[in-house]
Amino acid sequence: MKLYTVRTPHQSNYPNPIRLEVGQMVILGKLDDGPENWRNWRYCYTLDRQSEGWVPEQFIEKKGEHGVITEAYCAHELTVSGGEQVRFFRELNGWGWCQLNSTDEEGWIPMECLTEC
Repeated sequence: MKLYTVRTPHQSNYPNPIRLEVGQMVILGKLDDGPENWRNWRYCYTLDRQSEGWVPEQFIEKKGEHGVITEAYCAHELTVSGGEQVRFFRELNGWGWCQLNSTDEEGWIPMECLTEC
């Protein structure tokens, strides 16, 4: 685990993040092609369409228009302000899985917002 400082604020745009378990089937949507240039993210829907969100391609075994999740995943993003300290655990496709020092809340933050201490 490393310590990072938030250098650029980030606001989560997804208040109800998709949460997936190993073996869960999803409906595959589009690959990310946005201006942020975050590669290997696919928009997915649960089979009941009650939840949706971006999922790393590495966690999806494709089966036609569906996919099977190969690693438990939560798309929770952290809303952070500049200067906050976070514990950094993992990087994936331009995002870091972090824990806020102030609250212990865990979630994703774009790597471009972080600086290693």
